[in-house]
Amino acid sequence: MKEIDIATFADAWKAGAPVVDVREDYEYVQAHVPGAQWIPLGELSARVAEVPDGDMVYVICASGNRSLYGADILSGAGRRAVSVAGGTGAWLRSGNPAEKGGTR
Repeated sequence: MKEIDIATFADAWKAGAPVVDVREDYEYVQAHVPGAQWIPLGELSARVAEVPDGDMVYVICASGNRSLYGADILSGAGRRAVSVAGGTGAWLRSGNPAEKGGTR
């Protein structure tokens, strides 16, 4: 399973890469990467069809643990996916922008 650092992810995000946030709703509404698609990890297997096919998908969670599993689920379903090391916590600590609110 491939994992990428925040700086590499930030560059991909700025270029418009798809991002899937696999955290729970209460985590997502507090702060998330702008434009991230929210699919809780427990629903990801059943909702793979909602994830863009073809482009590299960046999977993010709070710290990087759940996103490793999420990226594995997507890879197993034929999607190109990597986990964002350090997750949303590292994203925020690095001074990157965040959105609040909005789940379904």
